[in-house]
Amino acid sequence: MQNDAQYYLRPIFARYPILITIKVSKLRCFVTGCAGFIGSALTERLLSDGHVVVGYDNFSTGQDRFLGTARESASFSLVRGDILDSATLTESMHGSEFVFHLAANADVRFGIEHPERDLQQNTIATHNVLNAMRQNGVGKIAFSSTASVYGETSVIPTPEDAPFPIQTSLYGASKSACEGLIAAYCMGFGFQSYIFRFVSILGERYTHGHIFDFYRQLRDNPGRLRVLGNGRQRKSYLYVHDCIDAMLLAIRQSNDRVNIFNLGTDEHCEVTDSIGWICGALGVTPVIEYSGGDRGWIGDIPLIFLDTKKIRALGWMPRFTIRQSVISTLEYLRSNSWLLDVRR
Repeated sequence: MQNDAQYYLRPIFARYPILITIKVSKLRCFVTGCAGFIGSALTERLLSDGHVVVGYDNFSTGQDRFLGTARESASFSLVRGDILDSATLTESMHGSEFVFHLAANADVRFGIEHPERDLQQNTIATHNVLNAMRQNGVGKIAFSSTASVYGETSVIPTPEDAPFPIQTSLYGASKSACEGLIAAYCMGFGFQSYIFRFVSILGERYTHGHIFDFYRQLRDNPGRLRVLGNGRQRKSYLYVHDCIDAMLLAIRQSNDRVNIFNLGTDEHCEVTDSIGWICGALGVTPVIEYSGGDRGWIGDIPLIFLDTKKIRALGWMPRFTIRQSVISTLEYLRSNSWLLDVRR
């Protein structure tokens, strides 16, 4: 059974992307972290493309409201479960054909305060997913990795084959270990994997990060903004639906045993740029208090900028600039103040 999926592609020599239609086979997909920021958006996209989706989430950070649209589909079912519960995970995955593994602890900043959290919720959890796949005969997995695996690399922009330096965060180290496990399962058990190294993702349903923190501060006190670091940290960001477009396109067009893609934009900005856009949109001029040196916390990377030639060679390009992504995220938070209170 086939249906139509639409993607924005950039033909050679064309200045602007065009919308094309690709025939895709209907799959039974298993999505971990389905109630999260990226997971819920991906779940909706898979359902709209005609796939059957089993969502798996323990709702430790995911939001039930994010699944409102998914619940309207007869092709969606939800399992409330923890990835560390290997028995429930394995049973729930039965009959699936493709796993999208997005569930993780993404709290980079407080990693050293809870040293076991990244190991348990990222690395061991990923092993559980892979083992459940093996037991259920599921052969394909897409994994949400991170640009943090490159640490403080000296290769900028950073390509997929850049050497890994010393890891600077427990989060990055745990994701690097996940990638190793996935590759080993591909070689040992014949899996096929798609590993996506994200920059920071922005957009609707965004639940943590600097825009969330800055807006919450300014909502409570428009006259003051506390910033971790010196504001000169340079980061790249990607709009959530551009991210999902890239993921699904790579899965359709790449057939190596282990497929690794950087996902990001061809630009980066300083934290001070983002502050300016946010304050301008809110119409506030706060006193800004910087704390620390060139990084906001232990493990923070002062410069993240990925080389994305590999995914762009498939014809993909982002539709949103970083500034547009920041403003879109801010507008969503302003319209959904309940999320700030829940996450507090």
